[in-house]
Order: sequence, then C-alpha cells, then structure tokens
Amino acid sequence: MPTLLLVSILFASFAVSLSDKFLFADSEQVKTLRFGSSVLFPVRGNVYPLGHFTVLLNIGNPSKVFELDIDTGSDLTWVQCDVECIGCTLPRDMLYRPHNNAVSREDPLCAALSSLGKFIFKNPNDQCAYEVEYADHGSSVGVLVKDLVPMRLTNGKRISPNLGFGCGYDQENGDLQQPPSIAGVLGLSSSKATIVSQLSDLGHVSNVVGHCLTGRGGGFLFFGGDVVPSSGMSWTPILRNSEGKYSSGPAEVYFNGRAVGIGGLTLTFDSGSSYTYFNSQVYRAIEKLLKNDLKGNPLKLASDDKTLELCWKGPKPFESVVDVRNFFKPLAMSFKNSKNVQFQIPPEAYLIISEFGNVCLGILDGSKEGMGNVNIIGDISMLNKIVVYDNERERIGWASSNCNRSPRNEASW
Repeated sequence: MPTLLLVSILFASFAVSLSDKFLFADSEQVKTLRFGSSVLFPVRGNVYPLGHFTVLLNIGNPSKVFELDIDTGSDLTWVQCDVECIGCTLPRDMLYRPHNNAVSREDPLCAALSSLGKFIFKNPNDQCAYEVEYADHGSSVGVLVKDLVPMRLTNGKRISPNLGFGCGYDQENGDLQQPPSIAGVLGLSSSKATIVSQLSDLGHVSNVVGHCLTGRGGGFLFFGGDVVPSSGMSWTPILRNSEGKYSSGPAEVYFNGRAVGIGGLTLTFDSGSSYTYFNSQVYRAIEKLLKNDLKGNPLKLASDDKTLELCWKGPKPFESVVDVRNFFKPLAMSFKNSKNVQFQIPPEAYLIISEFGNVCLGILDGSKEGMGNVNIIGDISMLNKIVVYDNERERIGWASSNCNRSPRNEASW
C-alpha cells in the first residue's frame, strides 16, 4: 500500500478567530521580499521503496535531532513525545521530552490550528490539545509545545527561535505495513501555524517553502526566498479557498502534447503524498490512453504484481525507468488562468520499477482511497524539479532542475 499523507484534519479547542491574521494579496501584485536569507536542508528518502522524503531538524537545548517527513499538505509539525507514548516507533532516548513548555489554548498559535470555529472555555490557560488525521488513516494526538529550534541561515547567521510544534503521545500508523522509522511530520502548508510562517513572523526568512527531489533519492528543502531561481520558473496562483492547501486550477490534461478533453481540474501539490492521485474520471482516461498507446509494444500486464494498481512486465526484468521510458508518452497539466502554463509529467515522473523488475504506474485512482474528486500532484511527479510554494505572493512555481546539486548558497548544510 503506497504511503499517503494528504489531507490533515485538525481538532483543537480554541477561542480565537483568525479572520484578521491572513493577508490576501492580488496574485498579479509584485511584492518585495523583506528578507535576504533562507534555511537549507539536505533531504533523504525516495518515492519507492521508502515512500517518503525527510529532513533532520534540531530541537531543544541541548538540541536533539529528529527525522521528519516533509508534508506540504499539512499545517502541523509534530514529533513523537516521551510522555507514556502510545504507538511511538522510536526508542525512548530518541523521543522528544517536554519540560513544562506546553502552549495554552489562548495562544494565537493554538488558534491557527483551529478548523472548528469559535468555542468558549472556562479556563483559557488549559493546554492546546490537537488531533491530526491523515488520509491513510494514520493519526497523532498530543499537545502543542514551544522550544528552541537552532538553525543556520544561508548568510551564515545562527538563530535559535522559540517555535511551536506538536508533542505527540498517541500515534496510529494507519495503512502502513510497517511502523515508520521517522520521528514525526514537518507540516509546511500555507497555514499560520507552520514553522516557516513562525520564522517569517519573527523576521528570519520570507514565507516561502521549496523543495527539489531527485529521481535517485534525496535532494534539498528550503525556507525563504533567496534560493528561488530568478528566471526560468513557471508560476500559477494559489486558489484562495484552498484552506491552507497548495491548490491551483483550473487545469486541463494533455497526453503526448495534445489535450484529451478533460479540464476544469483543481490540482493540489502535496509532498506528503508519494504518488499522484486523480479522480476516477481522469484516472480511467489516462489508463485507457496508456493501454492503447502500448499496443504492439513488448510490455504485458503484470497482474500478479501488486506493488501498485497497474504494472507491466517486459521480456526481462527492468533495472530502471530509463530502460522503459521510451515506451510511454509524456503527460502535462495546463493551467488556464496562467497563460497556459504547463506542468510537465514525463514518463520518469509517473513510473516506478517494482522489486520484481516490472514497470508500474505511479498515478493512482484517488476515488478508491476515499479522496472523492480531489486531485493530488505527489512526490513522483515533482521529481527533478524545483517546486516553490510562495506564500508571500500566493503562487506555486516550478522549473526543471538538477536536484542532485545543492543551490548556490550552502552555508547551512
């Protein structure tokens, strides 16, 4: 079962409204970034077989290192917590230990996690409790805490801001076959509760997130705008009603350079999802196009390979996508509100090679996963691209890139 880490549903008890805390800017307005530095992280992981990409984050004083799953589809960063933890997967000495540093319900950061509207409580000093649920039925329950998070900026400056995050004491692993070895999740949505937004509010970096994930595994993640390429980027506006998600549209599907008659799609860019998901109509259309296009080729359906929904085998086992990509045609998503800007998805950005040497389609039917009409651009389709989530200008951008090579500034590595 592929890793799913998509839609976060946060339940917390708060009394503060955020109606005056979000700044909405015209997508065409050019805003000058107020900051001149970024934070840069090396990335570990791959789409297959691991199913996630992670970074190392130092927390506390003295600091302890935590490996966190990069998730642009979630607003909450949380780590497994040493408080009689249920479902924790790490040894106790690798868990986060709180020290009377819980966030109260009246803290604005607590309110930033609220999805339930206004509530009235007798004691606003109670701890800010949270429950986050993911589409793979995994979850984390805990309390919000604040602690020092030491970082080094790309200009060489060292900082240790006091940031808020979740201290998870009850975890469910959902549909994963094995408990994850990671310590938690690094939530990077456009919410005011994210670590990046907190860093921006403190004046350290601009509210920009970006990643560059390689097909071989690894890459880099950054907070702040000075790593963003000054040219060559394609941009599309973030939909204002996307509830913290990085969604854009309407988009139209192209196959081998031609429109296939399916449009009006809203697409959500989500690094917490290993694979790309489309609703049933789009998935069935792509499946049909691929199968028809493969007629006469030496590939045969491998129905006995359950790695993903659709796999093919060749005359002999394949070693890499390079061996088979010439049999497949490129896909693209064309954004109509962005002067027909296209997000290209070449075969190597929608195929994997299974452990059996078969080639499998890394595009899945989200309707079968209970996702309804949601369409997700997952890690596999963002490989070998620098992808930027610019919350300052409310836009998403991308460009082909060699993600094996670090950006021009390397001071924080």
